[in-house]
Amino acid sequence: MTEVPDVPTDPEIAPRDEYTHGHHASVLRSHTWRTVRNSAAYLLPELKAGLTVLDVGCGPGTITVDLARRVYPGQVTGIDADAGIVTHAGGVAFDEGVGNTDFRVGNVYSLEFADATFDVVHAHQVMQHLANPVEAMREIRRVLKPGGLLAARDVDYGGVTVYPNLPGLAAWMSTYRDVHYWNGGEPDAGRHLKAWARKAGFRDVTASASVWCFSTDAEREWWGRSWAERATESAFAAHAIESGVADLADLENIADAWRQWAGDPDGWLAMPHGEILART
Repeated sequence: MTEVPDVPTDPEIAPRDEYTHGHHASVLRSHTWRTVRNSAAYLLPELKAGLTVLDVGCGPGTITVDLARRVYPGQVTGIDADAGIVTHAGGVAFDEGVGNTDFRVGNVYSLEFADATFDVVHAHQVMQHLANPVEAMREIRRVLKPGGLLAARDVDYGGVTVYPNLPGLAAWMSTYRDVHYWNGGEPDAGRHLKAWARKAGFRDVTASASVWCFSTDAEREWWGRSWAERATESAFAAHAIESGVADLADLENIADAWRQWAGDPDGWLAMPHGEILART
């Protein structure tokens, strides 16, 4: 049987477990549109009233709050490594009037919960950023009840398709992948999720795929302008420069390409995602 590596195998990469994007305002804006419907539709048939749910890497909390609405009166707990974003997520729940939520700072490798606590653990765009996703899944399995469910979804950057194929966007993809690896993650995580879950000890793993597509004027404006800002101002930019992958001129060219793409009525972008439902 082929051995599945726990971590990326590039010998030049030291595992760092850094979040490639950071939580710059441009990144938060790109996350706030996320809901169960557009980011976890594969999980919808499993959501029932009264379930206890843990949302790891909850970010600004929009998916967490939507999960809470769907499993009420069940409790949903969101954790993130960033204290500031945890506070932000709590504010989102308060503003939306969703009281069956709890947000706290947490570490997916060392969850501060007893064994067999949750019915469902949800992880959206989390595993791609981890140096050891298999170990994280093992810890998730520990806190799941017997028969509990891990629901994970991650983009697979190796399958991202963009039109027109501007040189600056090709540079973005190359730079993004290099920075992601430098941070210890796996930009093609979507295709690895099933193998990682099986190696982590999940007995029943169902895999699927879905796609985000950005094509309308509003979608291009939002996504393209967001990435134009990220390219020079977010943690991605800092990491690109620190790693030696790009300099400021390179990043400015990438930003210009995103602005050009956003303004092109023929612009189109597809981002494939791998998804798993894995039972203990």
